[in-house]
Amino acid sequence: MEKDLIIENEFSYIENGDGRPIIILHGLMGGLSNFKGVYEEFPKKNYKVIMPELPIENVSILNTNVKTFAKYVYDFIKFKDLKEIILVGNSLGGHVALLFTRDYPELVKGLVITGSSGLYEKSMIGDGYPKRSNYDYIKTKTEEVFYDPAVASKELVDEVFESVNNREKVIKTLALAKSAIRHNMSEDLPKMNNKTAIIWGKEDSVTPPSVAEDFNSLLPNSDLFWIDKCGHAPMMEHPEKFNEIMLSWLKKNNL
Repeated sequence: MEKDLIIENEFSYIENGDGRPIIILHGLMGGLSNFKGVYEEFPKKNYKVIMPELPIENVSILNTNVKTFAKYVYDFIKFKDLKEIILVGNSLGGHVALLFTRDYPELVKGLVITGSSGLYEKSMIGDGYPKRSNYDYIKTKTEEVFYDPAVASKELVDEVFESVNNREKVIKTLALAKSAIRHNMSEDLPKMNNKTAIIWGKEDSVTPPSVAEDFNSLLPNSDLFWIDKCGHAPMMEHPEKFNEIMLSWLKKNNL
C-alpha cells in the first residue's frame, strides 16, 4: 500500500475509490497497512477511502501533540476540499479524530473510533522501555496488543523494535503519551453530538473494555459494538467483522 503513496505539498497519503470520503487515522505504532481491509473493501461500496500519514516524524518535539495532528488533519481536509467526511481512527488516531470532531464538528458526518485513547490507555510507554534493546521483550509486548499473538508478524515486530530503539522516536512517543494524558476528553465528550460508532475488542488490554463503555456513556449520540476474541486493533485482527459492523452502521445512519 505504501508504494501507492501520493505526496502533495506537505501531505503524504493514499486514496482509493469514489464517493463519500472516509478519512482514516492510524495509531502511534501503526502504519497505513493496518487498515488494509477498509482500504480495499469500502471503495466497492461507493466510498472514497483516504489515509493520510500523520507527520509524527516531521514535526518538532514542541509540536508533537494530539492538537497539532488534529490541526494537520484539518489542513489536509481543506487541501483536499472534502466535506461531510466519515472519520475513522485507531488508538492515537482515534484520539486525534475525537479532538478534530470536537473542534470541527461541521465537517464530520460520522465518527468511528476503535481502541481509541482520549480517556485512558496503557502501553509500553508507561514502563519507559526498560528493555527496548531486547528483541524478544519487544516481540512479547507487541504480541500483547492482540488477542491472537500470531497477528504480530515479524515485519510488525521489526517496525516496533526499530521505533523504540530510535532515540528521537522514543522522545516523540513519550511526548505524545504525555499529550494524550493532558488532552483527556471526559469533559468534552458530552458536548459532542456527531454520530459515533465505537468498535472495540473484548480482550483489548491497552484500552480495556471499560474505556469503550465510558466513551459510550459520555458521547450523547454513540453506538457500541464488541468483537469477541479481539485486542487493541480490531481492523487488523478481525478485518471482515470490523468492515461488516462499520458498513452496517453507516447504512443504518444513511452515511
